[in-house]
Amino acid sequence: QVQLVESGGGLVQPGGSLRLSCTASRSISSIYAIGWYRQAPGKQREYVATITSSGSTAYVDSVKGRFTISRDNAKNMVFLQMNSLKPEDTAVYYCKVVVGPQSSWGQGTQVTVSS
Repeated sequence: QVQLVESGGGLVQPGGSLRLSCTASRSISSIYAIGWYRQAPGKQREYVATITSSGSTAYVDSVKGRFTISRDNAKNMVFLQMNSLKPEDTAVYYCKVVVGPQSSWGQGTQVTVSS
C-alpha cells in the first residue's frame, strides 16, 4: 500500500505558475508509472500527465507545452510544474501510482486559476 500526499495548490492568476508536489510513503524508483489527474466540479476525473520509471513522459493535449511532470526518486516525490495557467485548469489535482495490480490516489490539492 502506498500513501500519497499532494501539496502546492492554491489561487493563481491566469498566466501564472504553480508547482504541485506528490510525496509517496515508499520508494518510487520501482513504480512503473506515476501520474497526475484532475477533476473539476461536475466533471469526470481526467488524465493530465504521466512519468514512467524510465523517465518517459506523456501529457494530455490541453496541457502540452505548459505543464511538465518530473520526479525525484531520492525524495520519493513527483512534481507537476504548471505554467501559463488558464481558468480551465481549475480543478482538484490528484497524484496516482500503480503498484502491481493496485492503484493508489492522494487526497488531492485544489488549484484555482482566477483573476
